[in-house]
Amino acid sequence: MTNTEPNTLNTDTFHTGFVAIIGRPNVGKSTLMNALIGQKVSITSKKAQTTRHRINGVLTQDNTQYIFVDTPGFQTKHGGALNRVLNRNVSQALGEVDAVVWVIEAMKFTSQDEAVLKILPESTPVILVVNKVDELERKNDLLPFVQKVAAKFNFKEIIPVSAKKGIQTQVLLEQIKPLLPENPPFFDEDDITDRPTRFLATEIVREKIFRLSGDEVPYGCTVTIELFEEEGNLYRIAAAIIVEREAHKGMIIGKDGERLKRISSEARQDMEKLFGCKVFLEVWVKVRSGWGDSEASLRSLGYE
Repeated sequence: MTNTEPNTLNTDTFHTGFVAIIGRPNVGKSTLMNALIGQKVSITSKKAQTTRHRINGVLTQDNTQYIFVDTPGFQTKHGGALNRVLNRNVSQALGEVDAVVWVIEAMKFTSQDEAVLKILPESTPVILVVNKVDELERKNDLLPFVQKVAAKFNFKEIIPVSAKKGIQTQVLLEQIKPLLPENPPFFDEDDITDRPTRFLATEIVREKIFRLSGDEVPYGCTVTIELFEEEGNLYRIAAAIIVEREAHKGMIIGKDGERLKRISSEARQDMEKLFGCKVFLEVWVKVRSGWGDSEASLRSLGYE
């Protein structure tokens, strides 16, 4: 969401840079980016692999503009065209940023974390963020865990945080700041993302599917916006949920259409809050077999 108003920032000795937020699925990358920016730009869910696109979130503070790249969780458990595209997005992001924030979960270091460790860049500063410290039952166990992980790589900084509760997020910003190059701001002061409103509408609907559907359905579905019209202070949006199987269509619709109604209602409320206007949202479900198995099909659905 950007605007066309001219920058009013003092650009003397201004610092602007890109920061990749990476990690295995479900460690809280999107929650962390939303906490840093102070507003939801990337979707979150307790289910793994919620993020499927590289989303730039923008934060401007004083003489610094942070451009966070929220990447998909690096996937090692599953193959297929979709996960190849997602992993390629992560690898590309690492070569295009000024700093990397690697997010792991407190007291959990898995083989998937080891896989991410192997792709960390040697020439770009990496900050290790240990997330979910608010969930620890025994706080004294954290230091030995951190020391063990710290021995695996030359980290610029190591910062325990709770993205969910905003603990230590300001400390993280302060540590990132000196790593960003001297540049004028790339975005206006009030911008929070470079993604268009239409894309954000897609992500909001997809988040509700993840939050409200069963474990199997979200991974076999995506969302496309088939109508997006602005009428004064009203957005008219029509969204199609694409699923791979007829059985999944019934799961998303739910008994007497109740689940689909809830997905639509909660998505509309989030859109109105983010866009600052009234939204008329219509959502339906389509079956398109094999959409996640073909890179050509994925490109047609907006996957990079």
